[in-house]
Amino acid sequence: MSIKPPLLELPIKTADDGFYNGFSRAVTLSAKFLVGSLIVWALVLPDQAGAILNAMQSFILSKFAAWYIWLLAAFVVTSLSLAIWPAAGKLKLGKPDDEPEFSRFSWYSMMFSAGIGVGMLTWSIAEPVTHFGNSPEVIQGLATAGGADNLRNAYKWSFLNWGISTWACYVVVGLSMAYFSYRRGLPLTVRSSLTPLFGKAMSGGLGHVVDIVAVVATILGAAQALGYGVEQFVAGMHRIGLGDWLLNSAGKASSIAIILAISLITAATIASAFSGVGKGIKWLSNINLSLSIFLLSFFLVFGSTWFGLKYLGLGLFDYITQLPSLMFNVWSNDGTAVSQELSTWQSDWTVFYFAWCVAFAPFVGMFLARISKGRTIREFVLGALIIPSLMSFVWFTWAGGTAIDLELSGIAGGVISEANKGDKIFAMVGVLLSPNLALIMSVLIVVLLMTYLVTTADSAVLVINTISAGGEEGEKSRSHIVVWGLALGGMVAALMLAGGLEAIKTSMVVGALPFSVVMVLMGVSVVKAIYRDGMRGVVK
Repeated sequence: MSIKPPLLELPIKTADDGFYNGFSRAVTLSAKFLVGSLIVWALVLPDQAGAILNAMQSFILSKFAAWYIWLLAAFVVTSLSLAIWPAAGKLKLGKPDDEPEFSRFSWYSMMFSAGIGVGMLTWSIAEPVTHFGNSPEVIQGLATAGGADNLRNAYKWSFLNWGISTWACYVVVGLSMAYFSYRRGLPLTVRSSLTPLFGKAMSGGLGHVVDIVAVVATILGAAQALGYGVEQFVAGMHRIGLGDWLLNSAGKASSIAIILAISLITAATIASAFSGVGKGIKWLSNINLSLSIFLLSFFLVFGSTWFGLKYLGLGLFDYITQLPSLMFNVWSNDGTAVSQELSTWQSDWTVFYFAWCVAFAPFVGMFLARISKGRTIREFVLGALIIPSLMSFVWFTWAGGTAIDLELSGIAGGVISEANKGDKIFAMVGVLLSPNLALIMSVLIVVLLMTYLVTTADSAVLVINTISAGGEEGEKSRSHIVVWGLALGGMVAALMLAGGLEAIKTSMVVGALPFSVVMVLMGVSVVKAIYRDGMRGVVK
């Protein structure tokens, strides 16, 4: 049976004059309208916006918990299958003579920085400390809250939320876009990934809808990461002595501090995005990884070295051996107090994280595709699944492990556990070091956090521009960098001022659901394309 040749052209209508020259007006204007409407709604009617969005979030997290859990499990299975599949694994994301543009160090650096680097400074300490105090095992009476018998559980659940399940999301989206762009010459945009299923229909209205959903999800996913980062950035600035005006009466970032921090980050983001992936983002990512290695070395020398090493090994053992059951496990509320608490815990942590990954996927996935041309599918999948996951695990066990050890031994005296999430790393440094050394280390952490925030934001802006321009990059997009940089900063500021981090979380969870459907189609599409290419005899 003969197989039809693949689609090698996907024309996307773009404007040929004016401000939107080279951009799809349908995608760009629609996305701006949706984002702008949310910003105005949050600022003008904050109570109404908060009530409606919270109701939608509660519904999604409770009714779609199984969807998100099983969705990411399917992505893990799909990703590993493609790496193991001999015919697929050796296929190159590009032409046979294409070579990788970036060294492995830069590739891993950019991958980690854009993906989850900014989250590590908050959650590598906050999450294991929180799970140490309460976990599903504690809820079921199988472990003691804050006890030594709950230590391994704290790491197991942290690893689940930040491990290969997370990166499988990014792999499916990134691999799909890279495959169709670099092997078939289609535009580097989300709609190209669905051509095996919908063909030339992706040139028109259906393709516009897919790209609009991807742009909005990217904005909301990046806003979630930036929101946590801004809170931590302000906490750090307060720690290094820039004044009590940075915090409000509840000990969180004040309105004026939020506005100033976002203004600074937005300005730096636009400047970095102007220089493109090969310059500003690459160098910032290398700085990020270098400073991160230095900070981890600090925890290795001054922190709980053997404690961290021990629980890195134990945590990895528990995670790997229990992953098949952890990936598919869904707790449902059957009316009992324990089932209700387990269901709530899973919604607040794992389901929330997985929804965040879905919202983050068009951004990180396209960014991975952009920096991975010339690599094989096996190299892409295993590199993106394993290396960033291991880097996250090291952060959790050495940074978070030091915090737990200080609390267990009584040295911290509750200072770390009682601090706000973003402030925990600064509180821990304050316990470990003398005041002068703690000040120096806090300054370094603030600088590292700033570079992570800028790398995340400018990568998101460039991805949004690429999608809006039908997959094309170039000088014509410079003015739109400013617009989308301001839009992203405005989104974070508006939602934080209207309802704090909870408002950003709510918007992100709502925005992630439509793109989760697109991701399923992308996974099916790329597997179909690889299988068909194998039948056509395409082996390089």
